[in-house]
Amino acid sequence: MYDACIKLAGLETVIPEEAPEAEKIHKSDNLTTYTFKIDGNDFASAGMVSTRVKAILKSIGYEPEIIRRAAISIYEAEMNVVMHARKAEVTLTASDKEIYIIVIDEGKGIGDIDLAMQEGYSTATEEQRALGFGAGMGLPNIKKNADKLDINSVVDVGTRIEITFHIK
Repeated sequence: MYDACIKLAGLETVIPEEAPEAEKIHKSDNLTTYTFKIDGNDFASAGMVSTRVKAILKSIGYEPEIIRRAAISIYEAEMNVVMHARKAEVTLTASDKEIYIIVIDEGKGIGDIDLAMQEGYSTATEEQRALGFGAGMGLPNIKKNADKLDINSVVDVGTRIEITFHIK
């Protein structure tokens, strides 16, 4: 789905000028950290952070398979923010041992994480479904692609998702 959306949007090889700017927090020989902001309900910009993360990981030189898995995961997390939160901050930390992504949002929160992890479970609105979103595969897709996934959430406050990919 991620690759199809990127190809449809014409973003597969270039970073558009309107792509969200990342703030590079730290860079050393073995560690690079970036942060990004995502606005809730901004479907026009949805996918821009995942596109930027994919380009960053390519520029660092990671293997295509780990880049694909990370890009899918960040895209799914980004879409969850756009659909269910007011805003979020994404932190990408890349090292020679792992890629670590944290998404912290201010939003509805998840009342039952186990239920939300079930394929097909969705709280998307009819309007979101009409746009082609809300199939209930976001969190399951993240889990499938990540080496480790941790989710903490408080209803009416927000959600923190930590996604880890081990470099082999």
